[in-house]
Amino acid sequence: MSTSNTRVIVGMSGGVDSAVAALLLREAGYDVAGLFMSNWEEEDVFCTTAQDYQDARSVAAELGIVLHRVNFADAYRAQVFSYFLDEYRAGRTPNPDVLCNREIKFGLCLDYAARLGAQCYATGHYARCLALPDGPALYQAFDAGKDQSYFLHAVARARFRQVLFPLGELQKSQVRERARTAGLPVYDKPDSTGICFIGERPFADFLGRYLPATPGVIETLEGRVVGEHRGLPFYTLGQRAGLAIGGARGRAQEPWYVARKDTQRNALIVLQRHEQERLDATAVSTGALNWLCAPRTEGFGADVKLRYRQPAQPARVTPRPDGGAWIEFERPQRAATPGQFAVLYEQDRCLGGAVVDEVELACTAQPPSGRSPAPLTA
Repeated sequence: MSTSNTRVIVGMSGGVDSAVAALLLREAGYDVAGLFMSNWEEEDVFCTTAQDYQDARSVAAELGIVLHRVNFADAYRAQVFSYFLDEYRAGRTPNPDVLCNREIKFGLCLDYAARLGAQCYATGHYARCLALPDGPALYQAFDAGKDQSYFLHAVARARFRQVLFPLGELQKSQVRERARTAGLPVYDKPDSTGICFIGERPFADFLGRYLPATPGVIETLEGRVVGEHRGLPFYTLGQRAGLAIGGARGRAQEPWYVARKDTQRNALIVLQRHEQERLDATAVSTGALNWLCAPRTEGFGADVKLRYRQPAQPARVTPRPDGGAWIEFERPQRAATPGQFAVLYEQDRCLGGAVVDEVELACTAQPPSGRSPAPLTA
């Protein structure tokens, strides 16, 4: 592909990563334009959309490229935020950033870029996309600490045919240095953290604006009441802080952790540090897998991540006829939670992933109902 005849729209967030992505593509000879998308709009000190847009404008002016702007706030609330709230109501732990990539950044935004005449769409994600004979393949970035393939696993494979990730072979330190030497005004701008629509605001306070407080009892695994919770959606499995449980007579003076949520009884089940192995999961059952390779029908070994910052864990993956999978880990996993995403890897290639529906704890006698030991048929 001749870069001089190829128009690329770069999703520009106002941060250093997307700024350098645009810089590198312009230097490579592409016809580059930027696109700033607004996904969340609130007039408060925590919403940075207005400042981010001004930063993106400054970068575009420095690079001499056009910056387009589009508002996807309504679609974001319908396709991402509603899912986020529904999952919390159901007592699960969602990751809305995965849905944002699938539905908005590599869904609506990619389509919008095409309407602007772009042949390719680029972002500042730390990942690599390679063209293999059977189609595009997603790989981890060279900077393992910044790799974002976990958040990209749910994007439809065909979408990656039009995608460029200019930062995939760079370290974050190199990106900042490129921005500094190019005179980009965001070279030292701090990285954004957390869920985009929450930002730095207190999470529980934000959630409380959308979900009602439904107090209930906090119990030990044996059913002993040790406190009261404000509502199950405000707690996550493995959580330690914010439980407001004091010492209990006859029990060691150890921290308490959330073990599970009993949604039928509106009870929060907790345990203490010396009991934490009872939270270990030996296996999980998932919903339908999004394959970023040729779909597999027989069991295979893979490395699996249940959380972004978790090192990949060796496991046996058994696809089910319904499209889901049964994943058995070589070593028990701490605080595996329904609603998380199980993302599959072979070496540095991301094979895809799926949402976790059920968890088998080491102390559980029966496996989740999603387990399918019967042989698969083609």
